[in-house]
Parts: sequence; C-alpha cells; structure tokens
Amino acid sequence: MTGARMTLVGRDTVIAALDTALAECAEGGARIVLAEGATGCGKSALADVAAERARAAGASVLTAVAAPEERHVALGVLRQLAHGEAGFALPLPGPPSGADGTAGAAPARVEAMQGFCARLRELSAERPVVLVVDDIQHADGASLQYLQYLARHARTAALLTVLTGTPHAEELDPVFTTELMRQPHFTRLRLDRLTPAEVAAALAALRPQAGRGGGVGPATPVGDLHRISGGNPLLLRALVEETGAGRPPAPEVGGPYAQAVTTCLHRTGPTALAAARAAAVLGERSTPERVVRLLGGAAAATRRALAALEAAGLLETGGRTDGEDRTDGALFRHPAAPAAVLEDTAPGVRADLHRRAARLLREDGAPATAVAGHLSAASAEPGPESEHDSGPEAGPGPGPGPADVEVLLEAAEERLAQGDARVATRLLELALRAAADPHARHGIRLRLAQVAARFDPAAAERRLTALAEAHPGDAPNTEHARLLVGLLCAQGRIGEAAVLDTSGAASGSTTPGSTTPGGPAPSGAAAAFGSDLDTPGAVSERLLQGSRLAEATVAPLAQAVRSLTASDQPDRAVRWSRKLLEEAERADAPGWVSLFGTLHAEALLRLGDLTGAHAQATAALQALPDRTGSAFHCAPTAVLIRACSAMGRFTEASRLADRQLPPRLPASLHGLAYLRARGLHRLAVNQPHAALADFLETGRLMADWGIDRPAHLPWRTDAAGALLLLGETRQAEQLVLDQLAHPDARRPWVRGLSLRLRALTGEPRRRSALLGQAVEELHRSGDRVETARAMADLGRALQHEGSPKGNTMIRNAWNLAKDSEAVALCREILPDAPLTPPVRDRAQTGGQTAAGGARLSGSEQRVATLAAQGLTNREISAKLFLTVSTVEQHLTRVYRKLRITSRGDLPMDLTPVTRTSV
Repeated sequence: MTGARMTLVGRDTVIAALDTALAECAEGGARIVLAEGATGCGKSALADVAAERARAAGASVLTAVAAPEERHVALGVLRQLAHGEAGFALPLPGPPSGADGTAGAAPARVEAMQGFCARLRELSAERPVVLVVDDIQHADGASLQYLQYLARHARTAALLTVLTGTPHAEELDPVFTTELMRQPHFTRLRLDRLTPAEVAAALAALRPQAGRGGGVGPATPVGDLHRISGGNPLLLRALVEETGAGRPPAPEVGGPYAQAVTTCLHRTGPTALAAARAAAVLGERSTPERVVRLLGGAAAATRRALAALEAAGLLETGGRTDGEDRTDGALFRHPAAPAAVLEDTAPGVRADLHRRAARLLREDGAPATAVAGHLSAASAEPGPESEHDSGPEAGPGPGPGPADVEVLLEAAEERLAQGDARVATRLLELALRAAADPHARHGIRLRLAQVAARFDPAAAERRLTALAEAHPGDAPNTEHARLLVGLLCAQGRIGEAAVLDTSGAASGSTTPGSTTPGGPAPSGAAAAFGSDLDTPGAVSERLLQGSRLAEATVAPLAQAVRSLTASDQPDRAVRWSRKLLEEAERADAPGWVSLFGTLHAEALLRLGDLTGAHAQATAALQALPDRTGSAFHCAPTAVLIRACSAMGRFTEASRLADRQLPPRLPASLHGLAYLRARGLHRLAVNQPHAALADFLETGRLMADWGIDRPAHLPWRTDAAGALLLLGETRQAEQLVLDQLAHPDARRPWVRGLSLRLRALTGEPRRRSALLGQAVEELHRSGDRVETARAMADLGRALQHEGSPKGNTMIRNAWNLAKDSEAVALCREILPDAPLTPPVRDRAQTGGQTAAGGARLSGSEQRVATLAAQGLTNREISAKLFLTVSTVEQHLTRVYRKLRITSRGDLPMDLTPVTRTSV
C-alpha cells in the first residue's frame, strides 16, 4: 500500500456508496454525492478513486479541482470540466453578467446554462457522464450556479455529480448546499478521522515495506501515532515518514509532520489559520473562549474555525483540568505542531498576538509568570527594519509599558524563587525599559545588579558602579540607598559604601573593638563589617544551616563563611564553603561558584592546605565569565599567589603578582587581599622594600575605610617582617605592639602571629618563651604553615640557648611544613633536607619501613607522625580518637622498631598522615 492509498483505509463504506451511485447512474438515473471531511482526511484521494472507477465502468469523466486562489476567476471550475477529457468537449459558456460571477443570471446566462445542461444530457444518452469536483468550497460563484442548475434540470439524465468539500468551509455559500439537499437523488457521505484500529490496519499494510527500507516496524506504537495524528490520514502519513522502524514518533520542527500541519492549516482557511496561531500563542492556557476573545471579530466564524481544526485532528478541544477548575481546552496534540504554526507566522503578527495574550491573561487573573512570558516573547521579536518588511503586520509595536512593570517584577521574583535567574534577568530588563518612574527604575537597577552577581561578578560591579556614581551624596537614607550600601558591602567595596552610608544605617549591631583604638568612629558599612567578622561561630552556623542559597541570602551566607574562617575553627568554614559551592554548581550560577570556590580556597589556605587552596582558587578563577574585568577576580588570584609562593612555585606566583590590573577596578576587600598577597610574595623573593609598600598601603586603606581588623588582614605583622629584613627593628617592634594592643589579638591566630614577631623584635632572653606561646596559639588556630614557621623560630631560639630540644623542634617544624607542602618554608628551615623521600615498599602493610626491616603498622605510623609534628600524647589521642594509654603503647612499639629512645629522635621522613578536608 502506497502512502497515497493510506488515506483510503477505513473508507470501504464510502467507496461502496460511490459504487452504488455509479451503478444507479448507469441505469439512467441522475445522482449527486457530496463527500465531506476535514482537511487531510482523504477527500482528494476519494475524488481520484471515484474518477478511476467511473472510467473503468466506461463512463465519461469530467474533473475539476477548485482552489482558493482561483475563487474569483469566473467559471474557473466549469472551464476545467469543459476541457476535462481529451477528445471530449462541452460548449464553453459565455461570461456571467455579474462582475464577480455571483450576481443574478441575465437571460443570456440562463440560455448558456440551458445549453450546457442540454449538451450533458446528449452525452449521457450515449454513456454515463460523471462530474468530479474536488474542494467544492473553493469554487467560484458562477460555476456553483451552473452546478445548481444541473441538479434541478438533469434529474433524468445518466449523470453522476461527485463533489468533495469540508463541513466547516468558510467560503462555501450555504444556499448551494441547501439546494443540493433538496434534491431527491442527493447523498451525503462523511469522511471521519481514522480510529485506532484503522491506524493499526494502515500500519499493518505498510510493514512489509519495513524490510525494504520502510519506516514502520512491528514495534511501532500505534497508540502514539493515533494520538499525535488525531487519526488524520495526512498527518499520519507524515508521522510514518518521520518515524524510524520500531521507535516512538518524535516529530521535530521543520520535519514532515510539522510541514503537514502547516499545509492543513493553510488549506483549512484564513480564519482557521488565525485561530491556530492564537491557540499556539496561548499555549497550555488556550481555550476556545480565549481564542475567540484574542482574535476579536466574528465569534461565530472563529468557533467554526476551531471546529474545523478539531475535525482535522489538529486541536483537542475537550475538557481539561486547569488548577481546580474544569475548562474546555484548545490544545495541539504535540509540541511540534504549535512550534510549526509559530514558525510559519510573521514576526509582527506573533508579537501582536503575544501582547494581546498578555492583556487577556492579566484580565483572567493568570499567574504573573504567564503574563510576563507573553510580554517577553513580544519584545523578543525582530522589528520591521531587520525583516525588510512593511505594512501593519510587518513588525512588533511598542514593548511593555508602565502598566506592565508590576507584573514583570512579580514574575521575575517568581522565576528567581524557582531558580531560573536568566529568565528573571530578562524580565527585569523589560521592566526597566517599561518603567517611567525614576524611583522604580533605580530599584530595578539595584535588583539587576544583585541578580547579575549570580552569573558574572564583573557585570554586577559595573551595574553597581553606575548606580553609586549616579547616587547623590546628600540623598536621604532611603530603602534603595540602604540596599545599594548593602550590595557594595557584599562586593567588598567598603570605602564606597561608607561614603554613601554616613548615617550608619547599614550596620547591624556595632561590636566593641571593630575599629582601630583611638581611630575615627566607623561608618555604618564599616561597623557592619566589624559586626559580621565578630559573629560567634555558633550564630554563623545556625545561619548556614537554616538558609537556602538565593540572591537574598548569598551575601549573609558568604559573610558567615568568612567569619568562620577568621574564627578559631576555620575547619568549619571548609565544610560549609564546600557545601555552598556544591549548591552553586547545582544552580548553574558561575558567579556564585566562583564566590564560594574562593571562600573554600581561603579557608583551606587558612588551615595550611596549600595544594587544596591552589586547586580551588584555580577552579574559582576559571568559573568567572570575565576573568580580568572585575575586582572580585583579585580574590582567587590572591589565594593563588600566596599558595604558589608558599609551595616554592615562584615563577607562577610572579606571573600572577605582576599582572597589570584594569585602571578602573573598584577598590574592595578583594583588592586588599591581592595587595597583601603580592606583598607576601615580594617578601618571599627578597624584595622587602616593595613588600613593605604593599603592606603599608593595605593598612592605609583599611584605616581610611574604618575596617582595620587584623583578624581579616594582619598588615602590621606583615610589615614588621619586611622591616626586620631591612634592619628596622624598632619600627617593626612598634607595629607588633600596636597589633598586640588591638582587641583582635585575643584571637589565637592574630595573637600567635603577633607573638612570633614580638619575639623576633624584642629581647633575646624572652624569645623562646614568646615563641612557645606563639606556637601554642597558632596550633590552636589550625594554621599549620604559620605553626611550622613559629616552631622553626622556636627551634633556632632553643639552639641558640644550647637546649637539646632545638634540633627536635626544627625537625618537627620541617615535618609539619612538608606535610602542608610548604616547600619554601621547608627550604628555609633545613635547606639541605631532601623534600622527596625515597619510595619504600609498602605492599604488605602500607606502614613505614623501620631499621632492620621492621614495619610500622598503620596505627603506629599515624601516632608517630603526629608525635614528630610536636603534638602531645593527649592531643594525639583526641585527634585519632584513641585513649592516652593506647597512644603511649603505640609510641613504645615505634621506639623499639625504629631503635630510638624518645620522640625527639623520630625521623623526619615519616610518611605524613593523610589529612582530609572537613
């Protein structure tokens, strides 16, 4: 069975009725058959079958096909019939008297119709005559008058008239059909859509072709084909062509099914095409009532067009559930159909339909997202200039207006709540274009800046810079001003925030000691920074536990992580920053990925995990869409510089530190971190003058902004280290004393750094005692690299005092530095010690090979490693969850296997215990 014959499946009853009419005609009686069906249901194929069977029976067959573009050609169909068969001709009637061929017939025209009828009677006397007119609904008015005349005056002739048409035709004169129905020899046939059983029969006939390259196999799902095609033979044939053997139908835009849909629509008529476009624009909210309201005009014509679309299987207009209400839908059977309809629609028409749909849905109380979606779609259409079109339907009209701002903003917030920030940004931009009120426009710009940080920190910075520059300095402290200050603080731009926030409204609760003692009173922004930094760890963790990552929470969550990093438990910051980083990755938010990746890297660096910090900072930098155009990129770069310098990768660190920054980058905390990192690198490569300049500039900016907090950036001890290299001991000592006098010196990390430098700048007789305190404080802070540095200084001080513990302390410091991969510090502590110990065979137990071939067990090795790093037995028991007695027993066995007598003799090349990030 060919594709063309597929449309005749299930038409046996109709064909039998045609055969009966033809037989009755051959016996000398006139018959009229009108076969009606929706577009694509096989009317033309049936006309062809009627003509073929009539010729086979020996009848004279005259055929014509009416077309909408020839509807106004007078006597067009009749002329086709007159010349419908070679060697057979009818007298050609004269022109009608009416200008359009539809006016009342003049006497001359009546005579022409009489002559035409008489000639057909003569022909039918010789053999039956069959007239076949396909798509009668498109016939011109004059031809219809001739056919009506034949119906009335050729009842006794052997004449069969077969007409095909659609019951929902827009153009067909109802008088014509009524006149035919009045005739006793008239028969009306109906071509319905195929049932599932008939679809299965059609597919069964096609299956033998599957082995020869056909598209239908035994596993082809009949139910899906029937559902998508609606039983329309034309659409079914297109689906079969598009569907591979045994696979579910998956029509695509531009494929055979989509082309068949547009063909059906154009053949159904202009009103039906308009109704289909309206339904496609309304999408899942399409109902017959909404389609009628959207199109306006004659409601009856639109409803008739919808009936035609349903009859053709293009639309389903049955009941559906819309929320809690039961409504009548008008939906396409497959998404490829409305997509094809919209693709076939001119951009200007689409835009106009979307604008009208937005107004209609707003009147109906539809959700803001549905209304805003149409406003967005309308504004996205190209204008007439880009299309080179002209005319009233060539391009879109004006975009959303002030009346649309509220619904756009509401929809944007809903999209943000759903995690669809890209659509929300589009809606906010539309609202900004539509807003007329300056206050509203300012608020929308602020929201756009806030949302932009999710994707591109550089774009967010540019938006905020424009807002800050446009903000008047003497403006009252409005809600928008407070939000602007808050966003600037979130970007680390404390100085700019302080200028705008002179009233202190940005501060939450001012914490004592949040500024330099004796310095100026903090601005609201600076006070808020200090308050956030001093937030207790338990409070920060409660916020982190109870908040979901979103635009409104990203800043407080980031600050909570920073406060944990600066606290006595930076390992908690590692855990929470990693969790937030994973959330940002799931949200497909590269800006947030970079933010929390950087915070994760900073927390790892604070613990001395140089390798982890380097990897996380590299990933955070790569996540940025614009890696050099924002101040924020200074933050991950700062981590990379510090990690590379500590790991001895000075070439890489120099390349990052010497990079020229864009001239208009906003001053921010990220820039301070970069400045400090560059100074530390310069100090590491013996450039103390340049390093001191960076540290002092860092201190100056922090003082200007009112955020001089050593817990955030200990610039004084950094500068003191540079001054010591320059021989300026007195100045270095004063800076250290100032830092020790700061309230932040109560924190173990700040106090440990300060005590170490105090020991190096103070009296030698107190050095070992101060360094011992520094080691203890830094160990409490969790910073392994700085702990190792202080231990090395303590070891040298003990050596200078002649204590035998000095060598042990230095070995322990080297081990700890090596454990952190702080290669530069290892070389500073013991320049000649091998950094890469020889690989030993651990195939059996995985333990350390001891003297004489003895091996340490895994537990013994872990205990020995921690003991070599300077931990007490009680600290080892707490870290490894062992009793103190068990630790002592492990050490006793280690001493025996290694043939040593104390922990001071533990070898430096013990394999370190693997540390995992918390």
